[in-house]
Amino acid sequence: MTFDDIFKSSFLENIMSISILDMVIALVLAFGLGVFIFMVYKKTFSGVMYSSSFGVTLIALTMISTLVILAVTSNIVLSLGMVGALSIVRFRTAIKEPLDIAFLFWSIAVGIVLAAGMIPLAVFGSLFIGIVLLVFVNKKPRSNPYIAVINCVGQSAETEVKKYLAIQVAKSVVKSKTVAQDNIEINYEVRLKNDDTSFINNLAAMSGVKSAVLVSYNGDYLG
Repeated sequence: MTFDDIFKSSFLENIMSISILDMVIALVLAFGLGVFIFMVYKKTFSGVMYSSSFGVTLIALTMISTLVILAVTSNIVLSLGMVGALSIVRFRTAIKEPLDIAFLFWSIAVGIVLAAGMIPLAVFGSLFIGIVLLVFVNKKPRSNPYIAVINCVGQSAETEVKKYLAIQVAKSVVKSKTVAQDNIEINYEVRLKNDDTSFINNLAAMSGVKSAVLVSYNGDYLG
């Protein structure tokens, strides 16, 4: 084989560069593993709004990655052209959940590994990753965090609120404080001793307290 033969390309010669059986096996396995990734994503989703289109995207991305890598591995000229084509692609969709990035890379990696012929690595690697995600993502914390939003009047009321929270909850941390004339708004991150939230009712009834709100907190504070 000469140097010219390496870069020689013909449409008719490329038709059978990959056998039909190889294509069918690779795409069927990519679909199966893509469905598995989708199911793991569905089981581990903990965001605000579930997007079914993102789950379908994971399946399609696995199959597309397999398709692209199969074509690239069969022709060196096509591989160089593919690198140039993909280098100009820009994705503007924002990733809202950090865990979604892991699922995107998982889908792409499975497609690449399958197209490379490493079927055991793709299958057992996906099973292992899926089990790890199911165990750790669905693991519930010992105590769920909450945010207590307290509106009170004056320094004395703020002091009483702080003392009351210290007795009623396991832990309280000031996350933010806003002062406007006589009105004081304080956001506390609290850890409950148990599932009883009746303390917020007594807190709202205290003298000098205008309102008291208790909301679930996912652990990511945005100031």
